[in-house]
Amino acid sequence: MVALRVAFVGKGGAGKSSIAGTFARQLARRGEKVLAVDSDPMPGLSFSLGLGAIDVAIPDEAVQDQPEGSEGPRFVLREGLTAATAVERYATVGPDGVYLLQFGKLRGAPAELARSQVAFRQIVAELPVEAFSIVGDLPGGTRQPFFGWARYAATVLVVVEPTAKSVLSARRLARLARDKEAPQQILAVVSKARTTSDAEMVRAKTGLDVVASIPWDPALVESDRLGVSLMDYASASPAAKAVESLLRAIAPAVVA
Repeated sequence: MVALRVAFVGKGGAGKSSIAGTFARQLARRGEKVLAVDSDPMPGLSFSLGLGAIDVAIPDEAVQDQPEGSEGPRFVLREGLTAATAVERYATVGPDGVYLLQFGKLRGAPAELARSQVAFRQIVAELPVEAFSIVGDLPGGTRQPFFGWARYAATVLVVVEPTAKSVLSARRLARLARDKEAPQQILAVVSKARTTSDAEMVRAKTGLDVVASIPWDPALVESDRLGVSLMDYASASPAAKAVESLLRAIAPAVVA
């Protein structure tokens, strides 16, 4: 088992959830046991995995309060509940056998998800490397990849549209990659590319190596509009094939 640990991040609307879900499905079809982890408080990854609109936060019963005066977080997984057992119990299993673990979607005050979020972080941090390959979907923005939420990821993939705003966000992420808590590598994935020069432009303006270029594809646009997985709507489309090239680049041993 290859046991990849990757996370996708990018400006909102860049297409990271669609690419992450397609990547996870393709990885699972090659015999890997895949855990998709969704720490984005907005909906997205469940649609791209083919699960539709689901919101299954880790329940409060999964955690217990630390004794007063204890070091570390206020909440921890309850005694006897391991990270691997928690995944089997609380993750949703979708098409191609992909497991999806969510910390929950915002509906009111963020404090309502405090227990679920703490449990989510502990599960991902303590899950044995050999148990699952992990594919993460991070919120749009610049903080999560390098400040706690993506510590599980050896590789962070910045999804970049060939637009000024998206490139600016990617440049900021590239600077943060110098932080001591940064992942082993941070790479760029061009999304919605329309010309062959888009990848070179992103590389030149962000300083990030471009590992794949996902073309603008009507099939991907339509699958997003319908709220279905690209793998169920058009698995042989140009965008799906480009995600396969990304998988080949990240994990050549997985793709024959």
